[in-house]
Amino acid sequence: MEKIVFLDRATIPAHISLPAPDFDHTWLSYDETSPDDVLERLADATIVITNKVVLSAELLTKLPKLKLIAIAATGYNNVDIDWCHKHGLTVCNIRGYATQSVPEHVMAMAFSLRRNLNAYHRDIELGAWQEKNQFCFFTHPIGDIAGATMGVIGGGSLGKAVAKLASAVGMTVLYAEHKNAKATRDGYTPFDVVLRQADVLTLHCPLNEQTQNLIGTEELSAMKSTAILINTGRGGLVDEVALCEALRKGEIAGAGVDVFTQEPATNTNPLLSHAGLPNLLLTPHVAWGADSSIQALANQLTDNINAFIQGKAQNTL
Repeated sequence: MEKIVFLDRATIPAHISLPAPDFDHTWLSYDETSPDDVLERLADATIVITNKVVLSAELLTKLPKLKLIAIAATGYNNVDIDWCHKHGLTVCNIRGYATQSVPEHVMAMAFSLRRNLNAYHRDIELGAWQEKNQFCFFTHPIGDIAGATMGVIGGGSLGKAVAKLASAVGMTVLYAEHKNAKATRDGYTPFDVVLRQADVLTLHCPLNEQTQNLIGTEELSAMKSTAILINTGRGGLVDEVALCEALRKGEIAGAGVDVFTQEPATNTNPLLSHAGLPNLLLTPHVAWGADSSIQALANQLTDNINAFIQGKAQNTL
């Protein structure tokens, strides 16, 4: 009989139904698991489910009974994939489940920042409208979405879904080629050109050694002063200190950030320190979190586990 242990069940809201696997098993869930407790909780497990709990090579060597790591997310930088490949430990993740939720979040941020909704809301809170004593006032530029250029970094399912929505509201879409690529693929535009031309730049690529701090001081300086950066991908894709500096200096017009280098972000994070900026819109890693998307994730998680037991492993890494 398989023993399944879910290390961080609280990463899926309680009102979301998690289907039970269709084979004999025991199931043990923990809302959260600290690094010190992982080894003990997985001592007899054959299948582990993790969303964000780290499974390092050092830890995995001490868990010989493990047959499957089922990641309850798309990102897998919390698991030592190289070690798993070398030792024949199957790892699967979730794919394509948030292709409605994330793109809508991106577009919501784009509309809000292009039209400076947050800044105007803040002005009213601070009494600017009352002070002006007129039917309207213009303290911030208001930009249209239609006719603007959307630069998409990452041509996977999420990037394509964002591009589809952007095109539907009249935006021109440019897919960015890999940074420092020697050649440009059909349908893509050189990375540097996208930086210079995008009115809205949105990130949907994985976080790895090549993409760490993909957007830093140099890249932000290359963007239009009227441009907006949106990151719903991974926090490490953007140099957070450089982004705050660019916003403060007006090198770019705004930024929407849903992901952070450390989560949950603490008050030491530069983005939280600058949360009062009217052109900075922060959300707590919820772009993926529409109920429909989370239910799709839960269903696919169980499907992945069932498929593995049936000898038809899917979504493997």
